[in-house]
Amino acid sequence: MKNLSPYLLITIVVMVIIFSLQHYKLEPFESFSLRFNDINFKLQKKKINQDVVFVAVDEKSVNRFGRWPWSREIIAKGIDNLKEADMVLFDMIFSEPTDAKSDMLLANSIATLQNSVCGFFLRHKSTQKYQEPLIDILDDSSLDGLQTEIAEYKTPSFIVAPYAELNILPIMQSCTLFGSFSTLAENDKLLRSYPIAFYFKDRLFPSLGIQALRLKFDSDIRRENEKRVSLNKTDIDIDAKGFVQLNFYDKEQYKIISFLDVFENKIKPEYFKGKIVIFGITEVGAGDVVSTPVGMMYGPLIHYTFLSNFLEHQLINNKESFTHLLMLLMILLPLILIAFVQNILTRSLVNIGVYLGIFVVVKLLFVTQMFYIDLFYPLLGLLLSALSLEVFAFNRHEQNTQFIKNAFSAYLSADLLEQLLQKPEELTLGGEDRELTILFSDIRGFTSISEAMDAHNLVKLLNDYFTPMTEAVLTHKGMLDKYIGDAVMAFFNAPVSVKEHPKEACLAALTMIEKLDKLNKQLAKDPKIPKNILPLKIGIGINTAKVVVGNIGSQNRFNYTVMGDGVNISSRVEGITKEYGVSILITESTYEALDATFICREIEPVVLKGKERAITLYELMPQTQNAKKIKEQYDKALVNYKKGELKQAEMLFHAILKQDNDAVSHYFLEKIKRGEPWSIHIMQTK
Repeated sequence: MKNLSPYLLITIVVMVIIFSLQHYKLEPFESFSLRFNDINFKLQKKKINQDVVFVAVDEKSVNRFGRWPWSREIIAKGIDNLKEADMVLFDMIFSEPTDAKSDMLLANSIATLQNSVCGFFLRHKSTQKYQEPLIDILDDSSLDGLQTEIAEYKTPSFIVAPYAELNILPIMQSCTLFGSFSTLAENDKLLRSYPIAFYFKDRLFPSLGIQALRLKFDSDIRRENEKRVSLNKTDIDIDAKGFVQLNFYDKEQYKIISFLDVFENKIKPEYFKGKIVIFGITEVGAGDVVSTPVGMMYGPLIHYTFLSNFLEHQLINNKESFTHLLMLLMILLPLILIAFVQNILTRSLVNIGVYLGIFVVVKLLFVTQMFYIDLFYPLLGLLLSALSLEVFAFNRHEQNTQFIKNAFSAYLSADLLEQLLQKPEELTLGGEDRELTILFSDIRGFTSISEAMDAHNLVKLLNDYFTPMTEAVLTHKGMLDKYIGDAVMAFFNAPVSVKEHPKEACLAALTMIEKLDKLNKQLAKDPKIPKNILPLKIGIGINTAKVVVGNIGSQNRFNYTVMGDGVNISSRVEGITKEYGVSILITESTYEALDATFICREIEPVVLKGKERAITLYELMPQTQNAKKIKEQYDKALVNYKKGELKQAEMLFHAILKQDNDAVSHYFLEKIKRGEPWSIHIMQTK
């Protein structure tokens, strides 16, 4: 490249955009980033900690004791069987008193546990009136040391909760410590992170999992820097709001024990010795279910995940600096390639190859080292940088071919124009023999329609009609050759090869009929359209044949089109659709290339005007159950007619007409009335 200045400027602009999107976490890009990186959890085969279990108030327990909440005597008896546990975390709240005896039984059971962490729920709104003793007890669980250290840093900005739902006083007095079990989802409604703490009443209170670890290791949580805290000499990376990324497990690994099995002593108390037990609810309507990158999970399993991450040294290490480095590399890579590599395909392959290589390395780092490196923003940077630079390079390169664009864009298809721009030497007279499927369609009674409308509204009607018809052709890989008045001519398998072009042409024809039905409904509501011309009806003729296709015309002006007898046959077949009262007729050459998914019924052999050889015509019917039923009855009638059993054929054709106003059956009934046997129909019209 002689002048890289404009390319460098584009690269700098892209760099500013991508780094801004990543820094400010702008939507929807941040949600895309989170979803893009969720694949991390499907790559790992890590094992969950075996000393954490979840005792659940599940469906089986509810079937035994009734709907939650239960009598606190039942809960107390179950908790008595957890005394061997290292600690019990309560992911539930007993916020309302029941009878004093039951409340004290539960409080006493909690008090006999070795260690207990009772949960409380933070709210934005609440009607609960706090008693001063409750707040005083709660204060003992706050993170005074961490709160003091935070004052030295600008981040994280822990979330402030103005209200809380607390346990009743006897329960509060029985618990060792207290922790919040509140969580927050990301902008895309998926929960991926676990809060270290929240502010409440100007005090910093830890989450349930953090409180459990403080208690287990008799260690306080300390501040390392703005993005990291530590507990028991283990670093925990946190974001600007004090949340740590969760490293999810396969859901089958979580050990969930029914409360009923604990209550009935089916799980012996010694099983829980040395374990951290999370006591929560999974029963529908009573417990909470959250959306995560690995699917829906019970709320208590979020604490389970965090605890196992910590205990198994599987906490995610967020390498944001690596993300920034990769963003810079991916944005600069297209600039380097533009400068030294001329071929756009080679540049594209190198861009893709480099990113895929980095993708594999980064995912290996996550699997082996728990390093989290965001690959979405580097990819976005690569795409935006490559696209911007390639578009600019393309526009520069295309200045030398602008004449071709100006000269041919008005009457060549986009595909052909692209082909000609790549190979301008093909702009010569002549063509090639090639098997194509040709489609002609025409509006029935267009002369009457044109007489009933003024020119302006007639042009608008044609535009409204041609738009969906053209879409149907292009959708099914066809090329629109031309509009001839109200007629549409299209062909399939050129200039781009289409493997099953007869099938695509037939699908296009069926789509045209469907779109016409929708258009008729719209036109019926248009006051400018005379109602006597509605509904619009069309005939479609399709033929598969070897024809000449190519650039045909003069030295000064030519068009990419088709010529040959096969084209004429298609046009004439379209013209005789009205003879049988059908919408779509196909020739035997097209019919033989179709599979059984298409519903086609034989009409009769015909000799077209100016031809000597007869060809058999088939009606392409809608792909509906009604069409299948008509075809089955029709085929039986046609067999009788071919055999000369006219009475039997007449009876069967009449039976079809009783069920459906079938024009083809009516056509053959008229022939039977005239006593005409099955024969080749010689067409006298074009």
